[in-house]
Amino acid sequence: MREALHYDALDGKRVQCHLCRHECEIEDGGTGLCQVRQNRGGTLYSLVYDRVSSMGVDPIEKKPFFHVRPGTGSLSIATVGCNLQCRYCQNHSLSQAPRRGGISGRPIPPAAIAAEARDRRCASIAYTYSEPTIFYELARDTMEAAGRFGVLNVWVTNGFMGAEVLEEMSGLLAAANVDVKSFRDTFYKKICKARLAPVLDNVARMRELGIWVEVTTLVIPGYNDDEAELRDLAAWIASVDRSMPWHVSRFHPDNELLDAGPTPVRTLSRARDIGREAGLEYVYTGNVPGDEGESTFCPACSARLVERVGFTVGENRLKSGKCPECGHAIAGKW
Repeated sequence: MREALHYDALDGKRVQCHLCRHECEIEDGGTGLCQVRQNRGGTLYSLVYDRVSSMGVDPIEKKPFFHVRPGTGSLSIATVGCNLQCRYCQNHSLSQAPRRGGISGRPIPPAAIAAEARDRRCASIAYTYSEPTIFYELARDTMEAAGRFGVLNVWVTNGFMGAEVLEEMSGLLAAANVDVKSFRDTFYKKICKARLAPVLDNVARMRELGIWVEVTTLVIPGYNDDEAELRDLAAWIASVDRSMPWHVSRFHPDNELLDAGPTPVRTLSRARDIGREAGLEYVYTGNVPGDEGESTFCPACSARLVERVGFTVGENRLKSGKCPECGHAIAGKW
């Protein structure tokens, strides 16, 4: 175990955790909602600092990041645990493991993780699969080590981290793909046991801090696929940054949410149109291999710049981050 960061001691050996926006007050012997931070005698500990439950190389497109080093490998790591309880979580065997069976994983020091990324010629380390906020101590130390090797750090996150954590990461985190799961607070409260506003605040703050952000929305039939909601979400993204990519991805039934079927491809096509009508420069369809919406097009001249099929990059025509046809600068980390 390791003493946790970002908490305050309270009376009666209680503590308050500031790692995420739940701001859990934890009695002696108890854990936070994430189930991986425990109060022992008035000191808060991370239970997963040395418990890596998953590590392997993925295409960075799988995260998905489409504007960060296309065609490169990303060493992807996770521990068990999450600060949300999404009923449809497709990684629930990791994210909900502490609630179902306890803490598992193997000890891998941060320096060894960073060296693994370097040795396997990965352009980045992705903190992913579960929620990286809840293993922040491990992630922060790994990010610092990765920086010494010139390896980028990217997070795949629900965006529910605390303000202090976000400010502290600004010099370490190159990019984040944030799940904006819905644009309705009722969805967040009922389906994820969280709130929408902190996620929106954090996305905007990340852009202010210079962190590259891509947004992903898993479009679930009957839950968050209403056109009015999609228009509201697209308009909000455009108000933050029109060049911030929006991935609208296909849902398939998983975990506890089994009453909705797979997202029709026509729904994703309509969502993509809605995003472009709102002024977004880059809108992508996810989990539909071969769809035109997987590729990157120049917003100025419509030339296809990066061809993708699934997680595979075909032709990449970008020249120093610019369109070879018209010279328009394409936003991202190239």
